[in-house]
Amino acid sequence: MHPLDGIRVLELANYMAGPYCGMLLADMGAEVIKVENPQGGDFSRLSAPQIAGESAGFMALNRNKQSVSLNLKNERGRDIFKDLVRTADALVENFRPGTMADLGLDYPVLAAINPRLVYSAATGYGQSGPYRQRAALDLIVQGMSGLMSITGEPGRPPVKVGVPAADLSAALFGAYAILAALFARERTGRGQFIDVSLLESALALQVWETSGYFANGQVPEPLGSAHRVNAPYQAFRTADGYVTIGATSPANWKAFCAALGLQALETDQRFATVPARRRHYRELAQQIEAVTTTQPSEHWYRLLEQVGVPCGVLNRLDQILADEHIQARGFVVTLPHGKAGAVRATGSPVRLSETPVRLDHAGPLLGEHTREVLSTLGLTDTQLDELDRTGVTASAA
Repeated sequence: MHPLDGIRVLELANYMAGPYCGMLLADMGAEVIKVENPQGGDFSRLSAPQIAGESAGFMALNRNKQSVSLNLKNERGRDIFKDLVRTADALVENFRPGTMADLGLDYPVLAAINPRLVYSAATGYGQSGPYRQRAALDLIVQGMSGLMSITGEPGRPPVKVGVPAADLSAALFGAYAILAALFARERTGRGQFIDVSLLESALALQVWETSGYFANGQVPEPLGSAHRVNAPYQAFRTADGYVTIGATSPANWKAFCAALGLQALETDQRFATVPARRRHYRELAQQIEAVTTTQPSEHWYRLLEQVGVPCGVLNRLDQILADEHIQARGFVVTLPHGKAGAVRATGSPVRLSETPVRLDHAGPLLGEHTREVLSTLGLTDTQLDELDRTGVTASAA
């Protein structure tokens, strides 16, 4: 048994925000039907790198889903889609505002067909406001939201977060809202419309920074890996890389100084208190790195671990994926795929003791489940053949 067994979700989405939201729901057991244009489907299917001609990113983002190819610009395709809506609990889309209305498939139309439908629309700037029709990519939103202004090193050019943080946060907020709306539906019997924007999602992640600005009017700036309140709390160079260290409590600070032979710092007025250390964090880092650069990262990691000071090796992606802890937790999984065979991927970070997540298969081929799903609507093999022949659908072999 999975948490969302029996919940059917229709996904009309490309690239990241919508598909990641759908993936989260599919992991929880929802039947997520990805409705794609027969002429190519989700644009991310073309993305590199590829395995046996299939996009690795697409297969990861769209695991556990079914693919139905359906031309929504065709009247017959729209009618079939409406039949699917009658059977659905939720719908996820990430088109520009007005796109679904142009197709005659916006929320008022679909809610009239299925009043219990929970409809989530993820857009760059939301369904209202002067920016609603602007094109939005994660990079653009990271810049506009202020996220890039606090990322990177002081005095250096702006740097975006290393992952598409605006897209992913909108997906997470979207999934969270869908679950809340489904819960509310149990009491009211009615679905609702969910408006999620990448801009507000990225801004919401800056809750600490915005609260500080509201409090004192100071505009936060990039600090590299340093903390806005505490020190030492950042990455420090070692003989062969970096370690991250957070020695912020009095006990940890004392143990840290003793472990590195820097007891003199405890009586230095520049570093005697947390606020003082934060004011002089650059000078503090210089003193610490004079010691940490004499030994490799593993040495400091093990030493500080022994004395109870939070510390970690700054890993590359290949290193963390091979790490003994990640391996022991089974977080790297192998998913079957009809064309690419066995595909490796990261699993779900959510572990429920009674209703676990599922990891059944990698992202589907375009139209792989068209006939299977549409046959549940009563369409015969002859009718399905005709839909393929006329381009309304494109069933995968």
